[in-house]
Amino acid sequence: MHDTVEIPLFPLHTVLFPDGVLSLKLFEARYLDMAARCMRANAPFGVCLIQEGGEVGNPAVPFETGTVARIGDWDMSQPGLLFITCRGGERFRIVSRDIHSDRLQTARVEVILEPPVESVPDELHGLLPLLRAIVVDAGDEMFPPPHRFDDASWVGYRLAEILPIPVKARQRLLELQDPLSRLEIIHAYLQQHQLIDSRD
Repeated sequence: MHDTVEIPLFPLHTVLFPDGVLSLKLFEARYLDMAARCMRANAPFGVCLIQEGGEVGNPAVPFETGTVARIGDWDMSQPGLLFITCRGGERFRIVSRDIHSDRLQTARVEVILEPPVESVPDELHGLLPLLRAIVVDAGDEMFPPPHRFDDASWVGYRLAEILPIPVKARQRLLELQDPLSRLEIIHAYLQQHQLIDSRD
């Protein structure tokens, strides 16, 4: 087993991918306190898709695989509301969870090592013009550089986070360890929905 670390968890109805950008509005005391501690210590927290439960109120049951989030920008111009922008880091797997008296969850997690960088195979190059157009249109705020169009993992993560698919399907793409399998699934989906040319 890889070494484990303990981090606070933020279960959400969304999936954060490595190098992805996530904007959050915090108002519950447990998450305001969590964010303040993370910012003071320059420490991350974990974002996981909710398996059972809701984002507010009683602690939700998260999926086991999530992504480390690091706070970049923040704004508290409205009393009691904290707006933060996070960047996705490493994927992790939950080993154990604890629920504290303030209903904040922490987890002992092991980091999932990313496979070696692979280029996008020729037969999947049809994905690249679509992604390039989306990145140019959305801008650097949503897709911060460097833009690694030659990295199958980066390309797969960027497409997975923007596809119009159910959130649980997004979670499955996050959990896949093989970046080429992820790209093949996305390529088949886009062809099926005629979002790229079937000859690509």
